[in-house]
Amino acid sequence: MQGLGDFRKAWLAAAAGLMLVNSAAAQGKWPERPITLVVPFVAGGGTDSIARDIASQLSNRFGQPVVVDNKGGAGGSIGANFVAKAKPDGYTLLFATSTFATNAAIDPKLPYKPESDFAPVAMIGRGPLLLVTNKALGAKSVADLPKIAKTREGGINYCSAGAGSINHLSGELFRQQATLPMTHVPFKGSGPAALELLAGRVDAFFATVPTILPHLKTGKLELLAVTSAQRSSLFPQVPTMAEAGIKGYDVTTWWGVLAPAGVSPEIVNQLNQAVNAAAAAEPVRSRLKHEGATPISLSPKAFAAELHDELGKWKAVASKPGMEL
Repeated sequence: MQGLGDFRKAWLAAAAGLMLVNSAAAQGKWPERPITLVVPFVAGGGTDSIARDIASQLSNRFGQPVVVDNKGGAGGSIGANFVAKAKPDGYTLLFATSTFATNAAIDPKLPYKPESDFAPVAMIGRGPLLLVTNKALGAKSVADLPKIAKTREGGINYCSAGAGSINHLSGELFRQQATLPMTHVPFKGSGPAALELLAGRVDAFFATVPTILPHLKTGKLELLAVTSAQRSSLFPQVPTMAEAGIKGYDVTTWWGVLAPAGVSPEIVNQLNQAVNAAAAAEPVRSRLKHEGATPISLSPKAFAAELHDELGKWKAVASKPGMEL
């Protein structure tokens, strides 16, 4: 009987070990089919280009296709909602930008919760926006804007890629800190906004680097400041907003990858390592540098903390009196 008992114990131990091996093998299979990287904007923009470079790097690393799926509209919320509702198996991811936070700050009725419905994977990089004005406005510095605003009925206006965009809330933060009379003029995308600025029909634009860089090279616009805490390597002679007199002003745009909440920590960590490696490698690194951005390597936990801070910051801005959509 003792021998039978020993046999039974040995059999149970072997079975348990086999289950662990099978479980580990099952987890190790990911990814075993194509991954979809949802870009919540139309194809062809700067964000889309970075996403496609990241997708290519991830595909090489995982040995599976990583397919970019553009789901633009509603300030990025259509694509974000698609990912929030996707099966949390690591096969559907969101390529997020700072607009993920700014849009959530102005719209409390989004069909998803920006923190609890997503698992932060990795931040790719951060870069400044540029405060530019049309030449006809006559501003040569940030200090000129209050002076000009006082001479014009209604003050000055600024354009954006749409209500809730990073351009919009960057301008709103400036209005609040500088106590300027400013009117927000939203457009459907950064391209149309830039065209109206060039035509002189709007005064100012807190623009992303890839949107406005080609026009700066032609000398058609005035570059007054960069929005980050440090000067840009692309424009080392241009002051920051803080240096220009708007103390504490620090705004950057960012790019990152999110997964639906509930994706296993093992898959999130695999993705984190792969995305961090992709952001540090070519061609992503050079593309970020070209856009005045810096690659960033964060753990999922650190990215979650950054996202939490971003949401808090922009919700505070959106809650102040005088906020225009």
